[in-house]
Amino acid sequence: MVCVVWGATEDTPPTTWLLHNAFIVILHWMGAPGSLPSPQLLEEYSQFFRLLSEPARLQLLCQLKQGPMDVAALMEATSFSQSHISRQLGQLQRAGLVRCERDGVRTIWSVEGQLVDDLCTLVQTRLKQRLEDQLSQLQSA
Repeated sequence: MVCVVWGATEDTPPTTWLLHNAFIVILHWMGAPGSLPSPQLLEEYSQFFRLLSEPARLQLLCQLKQGPMDVAALMEATSFSQSHISRQLGQLQRAGLVRCERDGVRTIWSVEGQLVDDLCTLVQTRLKQRLEDQLSQLQSA
């Protein structure tokens, strides 16, 4: 993932990446009421949603929402290969959505902060409302 405005790269630490993106969002919201996001901010939004559009990454996030896990446990829970999990976790880590800690020879992965829960709640609420609206339309037809 590349931070267009700040020139961050995949080597940028996740906390730095998040701070940069938070600063971009703050700058945007400090603009005039009703102003549209800049092309750079739209690119940031697009990259973030692109990251979340991969079902494997979403599945890993759902697993990690249940609690910290190592790669072996994630492999068992998802049936993904070790290399696939590592690649996906690396992308999620660079985006600041997961973090890892060493426990001897094991690396334990967990969800970083409240953002993942907030996003899941937001999406679940929206999907529930959409289904309720569809059901209501079918019942009134």
